[in-house]
Amino acid sequence: MKRRTLAALAVSAAVLGLPATAVAHAAPAAPQPGAPCPPPVEGALSQVADDAVLQCSGGRWQVYAGPYPSSDRWLSHGDGLDLHGQGMRNPEMLSGPWTGIPQDPATTCRAEQTAVVTAGKVGAPQVAEGEPGQPLRFEVLPVMFSIHLDGDCLWQAG
Repeated sequence: MKRRTLAALAVSAAVLGLPATAVAHAAPAAPQPGAPCPPPVEGALSQVADDAVLQCSGGRWQVYAGPYPSSDRWLSHGDGLDLHGQGMRNPEMLSGPWTGIPQDPATTCRAEQTAVVTAGKVGAPQVAEGEPGQPLRFEVLPVMFSIHLDGDCLWQAG
């Protein structure tokens, strides 16, 4: 009797687990120098674990050669992307309207930014978070100090 119960439980668990695996989506691979990058991210910048900046150029991720990375297109992945804005010198991300575009239907794009409120003071974080698989539209503040972009998302100005 115990064997039948255990067998039934094992079959039930396997059947219940099928839909989850059937709808699961693999996260896009993190950018690596020389690895291919998909056409929608052409021209975008991204960071890798050692804080090196990569650019999608000619269908491949290449080490960014410029002295100060600044772009109107960024790709976040894994643990996200930390950038600074016009509240500091050499901003990596400029103020204005931005859109986070999920690169996977299960991905949620999230942006958490802080802005300079007075000389030497940064305000409380402001969070914008989308729905899974849906674009997130938000404003980067004119004196944004830092921003954390989360999710496997392409971030575009405009």
